Amino acid sequence: MNATHATPSRHPAVSVIMPVLNEERHLRDSVRHILEQEYDGEMEVVIALGPSTDRTDEIAAELVREDPRVHTVPNPTGRTPAALNAAIEASRHPIVVRVDGHGMLSPNYIATAVRLLEETGAQNVGGIMHAEGENAWEEAVAAAMTSKIGVGNAAFHTGGQAGPAETVFLGVFRREALEQQGGYNIEFIRAQDWELNFRIREAGGLIWFSPELKVRYRPRPSVRALAKQYKDYGKWRHVVARYHSGSINARYLAPPTAVCAIAAGIVVGAAVTPWGFVVPGAYLAAIAAGSVPAGKGLSLKARAQIPVALATMHMSWGWGFLTSPRSLAKKVIASRRPAVTKAPAETA
Repeated sequence: MNATHATPSRHPAVSVIMPVLNEERHLRDSVRHILEQEYDGEMEVVIALGPSTDRTDEIAAELVREDPRVHTVPNPTGRTPAALNAAIEASRHPIVVRVDGHGMLSPNYIATAVRLLEETGAQNVGGIMHAEGENAWEEAVAAAMTSKIGVGNAAFHTGGQAGPAETVFLGVFRREALEQQGGYNIEFIRAQDWELNFRIREAGGLIWFSPELKVRYRPRPSVRALAKQYKDYGKWRHVVARYHSGSINARYLAPPTAVCAIAAGIVVGAAVTPWGFVVPGAYLAAIAAGSVPAGKGLSLKARAQIPVALATMHMSWGWGFLTSPRSLAKKVIASRRPAVTKAPAETA
């Protein structure tokens, strides 16, 4: 990774990196939100193109022709961490902003992030993943994702006080931190943000969460796509738990516990006594009750689908966690990179 070493200024130059795969629906809008940022510093956008099967590559080529600040780099593996590393390698500015192909930055996102890096001395800052839907189903998913009954107390979903964090959504990095740690670990198909931030923290760096930073996020467009997303989340969260045993807590154990309890309740209810159905019944009642405040202000059609979104998220995450293969964790652990700290300065 080659950085441009320029004299520090009030508005340092920024490289925005984007890993994309099958993002024809949102890519143009996402890049527009970047290029229209209220930021006076120099900016470039590097899009790492995976092997898409839709019009993503065509749209990216159009964006390159339309604006000289936009560049592309190939990512033949299609894997997110490899895409991020390729984009970092092809970029050149001292501040690196990660954005996904379906994320929409708020107008002052970059300016605020740069200010926070300077104020806090952090190596990485990030904020809220603000889910917004474009139809009734996506609105239901967005409501579920921003509800505590859906994701627990995760600050980057529900908001919270600014302060040090284990990890943040996406992230705005000092390039020196990325270079020092050698970028993302390509074995982490998911949870690569957590793993990189873990190494940065181990090396003594600060990760900072601030609700001032907001990225609009487009939810998955179907039950099937949402289920796959959350199954992958659960699978990789178990990998992280095996990778770093101190990272697990009650919030992460709730979904797999619910899956086991509901399955046991159904078996007992069908084979032993109808009282077993109390457990799945209580779960359905809980998500129905939790959907009421979550759906405030939404259409009746959207509100009616929130329990479906919640159940899909909980059950898929829990199943992914329970079925996560130990062999995957062993492979990832074998690729473990020790945190790299700066060598002490030589004395004259």
